[in-house]
Amino acid sequence: MEREALIARKQAVRREIERYQRALAQAQAATPPAPRRIRDLEAQLERLMAEEYTLRLAIDRQGRAAR
Repeated sequence: MEREALIARKQAVRREIERYQRALAQAQAATPPAPRRIRDLEAQLERLMAEEYTLRLAIDRQGRAAR
């Protein structure tokens, strides 16, 4: 994947992470809290953060290869 495409995907993932973080905060503040929803949101956040990390590594590798 090209470096520009990796950067674009990382930005999209970052926006998704922020959206899920807001949803998680709302779910945790809900009365009564919804444990299943919270677990689902936390799992999704974990997956997205892992993808963002992988993309960061790929972007760094592409940048080093271009030098």
